[in-house]
Amino acid sequence: MSTWLQFLAMGLVWGASFLSMKVALEGVSFGQVAWSRTLFGALALGLIVLVTRPRVTAPDGLPGPVLPREPVVWGHFLVVSLTTCVIPYLCFAWAEQYVSSSLASIYNATTPIMTALMATLVFRVEKLGLSRWAGVGVGILGVLVVIGPWQITALTGSVAGQLACLVATACYGFTFGYQRRFLSGRPIAPATFAFLSIGVSAVVMLALTPVVAIGPVSLDWTIALSLVALGVLGTGLAYIWNINVLRAWGPTGTSTVTYVTPVVGVALGVMLLGERFSWHEPLGAALVLLGILLTQGRLRLSRRRG
Repeated sequence: MSTWLQFLAMGLVWGASFLSMKVALEGVSFGQVAWSRTLFGALALGLIVLVTRPRVTAPDGLPGPVLPREPVVWGHFLVVSLTTCVIPYLCFAWAEQYVSSSLASIYNATTPIMTALMATLVFRVEKLGLSRWAGVGVGILGVLVVIGPWQITALTGSVAGQLACLVATACYGFTFGYQRRFLSGRPIAPATFAFLSIGVSAVVMLALTPVVAIGPVSLDWTIALSLVALGVLGTGLAYIWNINVLRAWGPTGTSTVTYVTPVVGVALGVMLLGERFSWHEPLGAALVLLGILLTQGRLRLSRRRG
């Protein structure tokens, strides 16, 4: 599966996640949403690793172990688990009780900015030129055009809910830079990498069960399906694709998937909910594509020579 296909698949799956969370919150608490999607994701990835037993070649030329053996690697995955799943999942699920899903998706699109800052200033694993910084800005502009905030009357929410969204995207930005700095270069198969990230998160969530997951539950088939989709697809398969794209494109390039998710949300609304298709959606989608191409270095801004 090519890197571009995996990138677009992530955008499709994660683009539907905000709708899934909204549906799930009708029957379970925000903590139960985060708890269940993490456990479903860990179970799905664990099954994939158990069946395929993926290995990569170690530096000595021999097949490496399925799971890493160095304690420091497990420590790194504990950090990643907190900033990949535990904190942002709880923040976004909590925030969607108080802000619109459209506003949450706009804040989610700040992830590339957070990633660029973390990758260049904190972890120093990337150097972004003029074209790539321009791509970050153009992508954000495209997201705003797609969503059309000037015509969304429900684009409101509490200040605390909006801050929670920003905490979540800051965690995502930290994760992309941290993985690139400490883990991406290690001989760990993508499926194993994803399983360790989500699996350690599931262990943390299980330890937090009395705090986040105890409470009344009201399930129907739509709520149950939303939770399973969030876990198996959004927190399972999508993270394997995420690791592959991260290793190929780097942190900032990979994080531009959050430009795709609002476009997917609009398309799902048109196809499934019969929402009207206006002029700004295709224009915004074109800007998003331009932003991705600039951020990936596929297009470059020319500079005049003195």
